[in-house]
Amino acid sequence: MKNNFNYISKIIGLFSIGCLLFQCKTEKKETVLTNSENKTYTISDTLKWSERMALTLMEQHPKAYQIDDKEEPKWDYVHGLVLTSFEKLYEKTKDKKYYDYIQGYADATIDSSGVIASYKYENFNIDMIEAGNILFNLYDTTQDDKYLKAMQLLRKQLSEHPRTTEGGFWHKKRYPSQMWLDGLFMAEPFYAHYTTKFENGTNLDDVAKQFELIQKHAYDSKTGLLYHGWDESKKMDWANKETGTSPNFWSRSLGWYAMALVDALDYFPENHPKRKELIAYLNQLAKALAKQQHPSGLWYQVTNLGDKEGNYLEASGSAMFAYAFAKGANKGYLPIEYKTKANKAFDGLTEKLVKISENGNVIITQACAVAGLGGNPYRDGSYEYYINEKKKDNDPKATGPFILAAIELNR
Repeated sequence: MKNNFNYISKIIGLFSIGCLLFQCKTEKKETVLTNSENKTYTISDTLKWSERMALTLMEQHPKAYQIDDKEEPKWDYVHGLVLTSFEKLYEKTKDKKYYDYIQGYADATIDSSGVIASYKYENFNIDMIEAGNILFNLYDTTQDDKYLKAMQLLRKQLSEHPRTTEGGFWHKKRYPSQMWLDGLFMAEPFYAHYTTKFENGTNLDDVAKQFELIQKHAYDSKTGLLYHGWDESKKMDWANKETGTSPNFWSRSLGWYAMALVDALDYFPENHPKRKELIAYLNQLAKALAKQQHPSGLWYQVTNLGDKEGNYLEASGSAMFAYAFAKGANKGYLPIEYKTKANKAFDGLTEKLVKISENGNVIITQACAVAGLGGNPYRDGSYEYYINEKKKDNDPKATGPFILAAIELNR
């Protein structure tokens, strides 16, 4: 009898220990943070990655214009990119703090008459179009004409923007005759949305033309990838004297292009003659990128040169590809297998490049801060140039696509 009692006691003891261990393992970890505006955010590891990243940004940047460590309100593409991800998060969660964060940026940069104080029309900088994407929903929600007037001004820029001889938008007035992959993302989703909403889609052919021209001039048949830039004049030192292309494949520029395709396609009706063409470009690029995906799920800074000395697995391009693959598969533009590739990429980001700070903030590492072509100091587009540009934790070109990818993957 005594032996039975001891046996039962041991079983109960083991069961209790097991329960305690299970409780420890399943106990959620959460941190309540208060930012400089005395707003509190609870960042729990039970939240999805999309919200954990968004709450991190709101805690670090109480006002949305402070994204990218800005001290004064500035109309800029990085804010537009991140706040577009917040707009998608608001659509998913219906949590008004995300909407308010977006509107706070718009109201800090656009005055009551629709003037964007920090925007210089005469620069004809294609980057400045991108933040206009957040204004459609704000206008629909508030019916405040200042948002409409700001959109109309950006549309006017596209009407008068300098172009190549075939009709491709220059990247900037100070970069004459040049098209960059980046520019497709900066302008085309806004242009497609605007012409669909306000012009009965009459300029969708012009939107498609931008993709057609970059495919014609920047596409490399050997790899299936596209070069970062193309100079029609072939006068730039970085430009190939026969083709006009820059010398290397940069993952973030390819990420801009992939996102441009999946986002612009939202506005092409199924019966539009150019829709299949754009989907074909996306499939062509996705197939080429899949060949370059590292076993970790990530992509290198210089896309096709693997573990060449100095090359590194880069966060922003990897996040952009994860988003484009996931959205492309969800929309039926890409085969469903690309959803698996997107999840693999997202796993690579969270397992290899994401760190969680002591206070629960999500920190994305290994993000290239900036890269371009030409300018002063001169950027020659060489391999050495791309691998030596500085990196920045939680660079907005990584955090925005990370949130977008997380939403598409329900992560």
